[in-house]
Amino acid sequence: MEVSRMPNWLERQADLAPGKMALLAGDIRWTFADLEALARRWAEELARWGVGRGGRVAVLAQNSPRLVVLIHALMKRGAVLVPLNIRLTANELAWQVRDVQPHLFVFDRANEAKAAQVLAEAPVAARMLETLPLEGVTGDTGTECAKTSGGKTEGAGAGRAVSPYLDRNDVHCIIYTSGTTGHPKGAMLTYGNHWWSAIGSALNLGNLPADRWLACVPLFHVSGLSILMRSVILGIPVVLLPAFDAAAVNRLIAEERVTIISVVANMLQRMLEAQGDKPYPSHLRCVLLGGGPAPRPLLEECARRGIPVVQTYGMTETASQVVTLPPHEALRKLGSAGKPLFPVELRIAPLEVDAAAGTADAVPAAAGLAQGAPPVGEILLRGPNVTAGYFNRPEETARAIRDGWLHTGDLGYLDEEGFLYVLDRRKDLIISGGENVYPAEVEAALMAHPGVAEAGVIGIPDERWGQVPVAFVRLRDGAAWDEAALLHHCRERLAAYKVPTRIYPVPELPYNAAGKLLRRELYKRLPPECRERMS
Repeated sequence: MEVSRMPNWLERQADLAPGKMALLAGDIRWTFADLEALARRWAEELARWGVGRGGRVAVLAQNSPRLVVLIHALMKRGAVLVPLNIRLTANELAWQVRDVQPHLFVFDRANEAKAAQVLAEAPVAARMLETLPLEGVTGDTGTECAKTSGGKTEGAGAGRAVSPYLDRNDVHCIIYTSGTTGHPKGAMLTYGNHWWSAIGSALNLGNLPADRWLACVPLFHVSGLSILMRSVILGIPVVLLPAFDAAAVNRLIAEERVTIISVVANMLQRMLEAQGDKPYPSHLRCVLLGGGPAPRPLLEECARRGIPVVQTYGMTETASQVVTLPPHEALRKLGSAGKPLFPVELRIAPLEVDAAAGTADAVPAAAGLAQGAPPVGEILLRGPNVTAGYFNRPEETARAIRDGWLHTGDLGYLDEEGFLYVLDRRKDLIISGGENVYPAEVEAALMAHPGVAEAGVIGIPDERWGQVPVAFVRLRDGAAWDEAALLHHCRERLAAYKVPTRIYPVPELPYNAAGKLLRRELYKRLPPECRERMS
């Protein structure tokens, strides 16, 4: 066997623990043997559809057991998964389809209308996910879907379309980034990227026999997809939800004995609101909190209630989780994303002065949060879980990965013990009168007010200061709007240059499918006179 090869992860788990639960979703109770048998059957069908090694398959589908089987079937064919964000418009999706030129476009019935629009703009071969059969599955803990022996399907012709190996250097998927400026880029993640991310996660969080990981984030996002990869690498059952619903998440944590869950701050806040004063069960050992800097008031509330929140930092380009706070440090290092996972190197680079890039790139390298604070810089990462690059974007790849280091575009600092504190996205940094204003810091101050449920902060042009911060807030139910009181609250907690010049009430804040705040969308909610000044 070549050094870069390893057994197919799902097939190996089906051999090691065929009767262990692999997927729980509503009435579905599939063991690893069940999932393996279905994935083999579907791989045969994909072969008949012409899907082969290296073939790119774009998938537009919501979370479902069928999508899980498809993902594993594509791995057995050696095909490249291209998961598409179902929340994008048909026009946005058509651009990605034209860019990646898939050999096949697969969609589910829930997205049939949108798929038709995409295919009208970007004609490619297409199939509906529901045409792939699930008959024979019992829906409980049985293995009626196929007779298995040692994790391998029996029967005539079984396995002829299935590769028993994975190559760590092969591209597993191409995931398009959020595209905050210009068109999104397709980050290529290899099997090796997923492998080392899962191993690093297990070395940090542990891998216990009773673990069950709740996937309530989209599988088309790296945070959701990485849960499926960890499941078959580490032998962890996945509890799957079609979409995030705070009440359903809280119920499943108790009913399905979930031990680990991946969420972002907005999701966790809604879970707490739905849970009320009821405590979470003791078997919930880890709430993995990612998606950017977490508001300190939220972390303090979780600490008060004994909720085991563990902050983490990651991105599409690092196969999700890359820096995580060890569970035993969760309270001592409240607010830190932790230290790099075992295979990863991290350093903070002085910000480069680039006049062509605008004022946000001309930040002094020694800038810090306060006098004597550690210097703030750009977070750089290096390790075997870092992307192989961007699909058909050699120049973009060369700009992002230099001398082996991924330039994340995120700002942060390391404390005296080497723990990472993530401040904000570099592009979101506000420069006001030569001072750094981190939106996440202002948002946290606003969310410390008892009447504020969520907050978002952006910078707008100002003739005197260059930029000034403005804020948008969603009030808690029953709270009365009082801008003057909120501004006074901020002045008591923030330096004068960080206090928003205006605060606007909104019924909701814009988030992407992974639950991250889309600050760029807040500009559309400014009053007309502000937007005119920016044009």
